[in-house]
Amino acid sequence: MAAAAGGATPATARKALFATTATLLSSSLARSRRSLSCSSAGASAAPRIAPQPPDLLRWVQREGGLVHPALRVVNHPEHGLGVSAAAAEGEIPPGDVLIALPGRLPLRLRGPAGDADAVLMQLADQVPEELWAMRLGLRLLQERAKSDSFWWPYIANLPETFTVPIFFPGEDIKNLQYAPLLHQVNKRCRFLLEFEKEVKHKLGTVPLEDHPFCGQDVNSSSLGWAMSAASSRAFRLHGEIPMLLPLIDMCNHSFNPNARIVQEGNVDSPDMSVKVVAERNIDQNAAVTLNYGCYPNDFFLLDYGFVVTSNPYDQVELSYDGTLLDAASMAAGVSSPNFSAPAKWQQDILSQLNLYGEGAILKVSIGGPDIVDGRLLAALRVTISADPEAVSGHDLKTLMSLKEKAPLGPAVEASALRTVLALCTFALQHFHTKIMEDEAILKGEPPLTTELAVQFRLQKKLMLLDVIQNLSRRIKMLSLNKTTVCQSPSRI
Repeated sequence: MAAAAGGATPATARKALFATTATLLSSSLARSRRSLSCSSAGASAAPRIAPQPPDLLRWVQREGGLVHPALRVVNHPEHGLGVSAAAAEGEIPPGDVLIALPGRLPLRLRGPAGDADAVLMQLADQVPEELWAMRLGLRLLQERAKSDSFWWPYIANLPETFTVPIFFPGEDIKNLQYAPLLHQVNKRCRFLLEFEKEVKHKLGTVPLEDHPFCGQDVNSSSLGWAMSAASSRAFRLHGEIPMLLPLIDMCNHSFNPNARIVQEGNVDSPDMSVKVVAERNIDQNAAVTLNYGCYPNDFFLLDYGFVVTSNPYDQVELSYDGTLLDAASMAAGVSSPNFSAPAKWQQDILSQLNLYGEGAILKVSIGGPDIVDGRLLAALRVTISADPEAVSGHDLKTLMSLKEKAPLGPAVEASALRTVLALCTFALQHFHTKIMEDEAILKGEPPLTTELAVQFRLQKKLMLLDVIQNLSRRIKMLSLNKTTVCQSPSRI
């Protein structure tokens, strides 16, 4: 940590807090208040809100929290800035409490305690539930605007910028080359621009003493910073109430974490606490890691600003579309596919899979632990099969499982898997660059946002190749088993 306990003084803290790269609206505003907005992503290591922030570990301890004596905040070569075990303290055994926060340290959306809070809640109520991070972000902005915020030592240590795609340059948004993520990025950008108008309209008539942001300007940039801070750092524990957890949110992600997070007591209880406990031995210099969740890279990049290489949960989304599936099935050598016009008995099963009829959810996926979305696999098996009696002998769970080997026979299974192979090929063709081109770009040490965009699309392609190899082996085994059966001597 750059500064000793206490760090920046209140005067320099206020100056650092609002001294960002955004242009102020007028010279009069520049004299009376400073923007809350965020600079765009691009630096390899984002600076903190304050140039010399207070010591976060000491603040947590001073406010009644516990920090294991071996912990430090350092720039880890693999995980980046985060919490690590100090080299001189020896390894940390499993069961040790690494961090404990008393109930007053987490920052969350609260019930109105005054007119300013009431205005804030009215703004939060205009945010759709799926963008919960914006609701919590408004609370964070409220505290960031205060010159005497209790949470200043925490806020001062937050990044000034985030590497989420809403802050990417336009060219790097295009570099993602993946329609589902592009849709989400555009959706969030449109929301921020529209919400800025709603916020300005609401605050335009609010007296200064009731202004939730102390009269300071709030625009789409500052709203984007706040939403990104909340989405990348908040935890949902018991009660599903998102909270910002100082210091704990500096533990980085791993699918094989060495620590876990525990909430003790109800969120509204005065004795509530949140702890991080070592799950196994933590070696000297090792980063303290938590599992943020088993998600595809879309989620990690959109909300956290990073990409997990070789992510076992990564997947490609596609729509269950009869025309697309007919084309894929024909490319796979299936004669007379009927995905566009399934028989009545097939329609009934597709309806049970929620892939047909009113209110159908047509989004399916390839990749992840299941390799093929269970609903997609069952639909392929059922639609390729011409035998309703054979299909009726199996429940949906069996038809949806790739572990069930050829429930409708090897011919139907091979045709279904070859259709998925064709879908993988179609998905690869939607990317404008090839794997070797992506790898060459990454070797050239591009800007961070370019690196993230290229790494994101590269991981999608590598995942699709893994699926192709996996399914090709399965098809080969089906062929070998069929050959073995045909060559077996008959009993006399």
